[in-house]
Amino acid sequence: MEPIQYPDTTEGMLDHLGERLDSMVPDLRHKAELALQINRLKRDKQAVILGHNYMEPALFHSVCDFTGDSLELSRVAASAGCEIIVFCGVRFMAETAKILNPDRMVLLPSPDGGCSLAASIQADDVRALKQLYPGVPVVTYVNTYADVKAESDYCCTSSNGEAVVRHLQQQGHDRVIFLPDQYLASNVARQTGVEIIFPSNANAGLQRAAEPPGLKRHMIGWDGRCEVHEKFTVEDIENVRKQFPDAVVLAHPECSPEVVAAADFSGSTTAMIRHVQQMESGRYLLLTECSMGDNIAAQNPGREMIRLCSVRCPHMHEITLEQTLEALRQERYQIEVPEETRGGARRALDRMIAIG
Repeated sequence: MEPIQYPDTTEGMLDHLGERLDSMVPDLRHKAELALQINRLKRDKQAVILGHNYMEPALFHSVCDFTGDSLELSRVAASAGCEIIVFCGVRFMAETAKILNPDRMVLLPSPDGGCSLAASIQADDVRALKQLYPGVPVVTYVNTYADVKAESDYCCTSSNGEAVVRHLQQQGHDRVIFLPDQYLASNVARQTGVEIIFPSNANAGLQRAAEPPGLKRHMIGWDGRCEVHEKFTVEDIENVRKQFPDAVVLAHPECSPEVVAAADFSGSTTAMIRHVQQMESGRYLLLTECSMGDNIAAQNPGREMIRLCSVRCPHMHEITLEQTLEALRQERYQIEVPEETRGGARRALDRMIAIG
């Protein structure tokens, strides 16, 4: 994958942004000037900027050398030829880049960069699950912190969760622990034709879920959810279909199983982007983070996006051009992962990348 090339003059960058964002982002000249400063500084410092698909449009379309979902950016990070990686995303993504590049400086433009889903599970929870279900392999969604990954056998993303579970089934594993997203796990269970059960986590501590008689192949889930995707409902889809019966509805697999079943297509952010690109024409509705909708609309002017969106990730929204410039300028908010954590997490990530 080759890095994206951008204009190196103010007027060139202004034209570049104007072609894509003139109708949705104000004060583009200011954005263009900030982008030029960032691009010149990253060249001076031999830095690479990775931008998740949820980044706000002015940043996404002006300074990111590589854009994509978690799996794509993990692959880029694993082979990044640079001195500094600036990860325009959230903390668990920057941690992943550091795990894969321990000798490079990794910067996160925001001092926080949290994630409701990553915060839903701790390393102690994984250890407790492994005690409840000894010998059962643990698959952990990449949207988790490094210490949770270190306790896992495999990582996965929304694009290859099914492939990872099928890989384990082919190895003879009838049970798989899949953490922490309740909805993604349920959707993967449906894709792989198995039941899913959830341990209870009451005041008495973590307890095994009741297993129905005769249950053989199944998945064990966790009660974590994304604060963005859990807000989309089947009613949202029904209301859109009443007004726009020809609309193609695309849902991220972090949405509930009911929403995914009601949609026309479900896939990772990259899969949704490709699906829209392959549409010859027509309307589409995206059930995912709003900034990604803006980015897709900017790249596909010949297709009509239904602007239902009212949900932005507050953590992704912390990353701005101003923050990115200062992160590079001051080399601030460096990400560190202890070596004793990094080894186990790297093993789980390498297995994820190998499965693809």
